[in-house]
Amino acid sequence: MAHPTSRTSAGTTRSGAVLTLLPHRDLWPFLPPRRRRPQVEVPWDGTASLGHVVQAAGIPLTEVGELVYGGAAAQPTRQPRAGGDVKIGPVPRPQQVPGAAGFLLDVGLGTLARRLRILGLDAAYRNDADDDALLEAANDQHRVLLTQDRGLLMRRALWAGADVRGNRPDDQLADVLARFAPRLAPWTRCTACNGELAWVPKGEIADQLQSGTRRRYRDFAQCRACRRVYWHGAHSRRLDRIVAEALSLTCSQQTLDRRLPY
Repeated sequence: MAHPTSRTSAGTTRSGAVLTLLPHRDLWPFLPPRRRRPQVEVPWDGTASLGHVVQAAGIPLTEVGELVYGGAAAQPTRQPRAGGDVKIGPVPRPQQVPGAAGFLLDVGLGTLARRLRILGLDAAYRNDADDDALLEAANDQHRVLLTQDRGLLMRRALWAGADVRGNRPDDQLADVLARFAPRLAPWTRCTACNGELAWVPKGEIADQLQSGTRRRYRDFAQCRACRRVYWHGAHSRRLDRIVAEALSLTCSQQTLDRRLPY
C-alpha cells in the first residue's frame, strides 16, 4: 500500500498539493528538527503566498533575504504553483535598515539592552511591555525590534525586526553587532534609561556622591534625561572588556572614547 503522503504527480501527493522549500543552512534552526535539511516538502492549499508558506514552515520573513521561485527572485506576495521549488536565503549581513531610529528590545533581553547602551547605541527597553505594546512602539518610533519570540516576528504589522541568536548576553551582543554592524560610540548613553550623557562639573553633583567617590574621582558625566551620575570607577574594567570585544567584532577603527568618564 502506498504511503498516504507519497507523490502521485508533479507537485501533488495523495494528501494534496506541495511546494519544495530549499532553505539556506543558516535558516535551519527555525525549522522543526525533522525538517532541518536542504530540501523540504510542505503542503500548499492552492491560495497561500510564498511568504505565508515560508512563515508556516517556521521561518519569519524578517530573517529571509532573497526568495527565488522558478529561477527568478520573487516577492513574498508572489502566488506559487504546485510543484515549484522555493529557494530561501538568509538576510545578508551586515543588514541595512533605512529609516531605523534605533533598537527596541523584548522583555527578556534586558542585559543585552544595557550592553548596547554601553556601546552608545539607541536601545529602548521596558521590562513590562507586552507584545502589542512592543509592536506599537517599534512601528511608531521606527525601531528595529530585537526579540527571540518568533511569533512576534511573524506579526504582519511589524515594521522591522530581528531574531536574536544565543542564550548568553555575550553571544547575543555578538549576533546583533554582526547582523547590523552599527557605528559605536562607547560611554555616551545611560544604561538605566537610554538617555544621552554629558560632562558635568563635580561641584554640581557633589551632594549625590559618597565621600570616597568625591575624593578619588575628578571626572563625571550625567544623564540628560534621568540625571544619573557616572564615573570611570573600579567596575569599569568589566565594561572596558565588553567595549573592547565589541570594537574588535565590528572591525572598527574606533578607540575607547574617554571624552566621557563613564
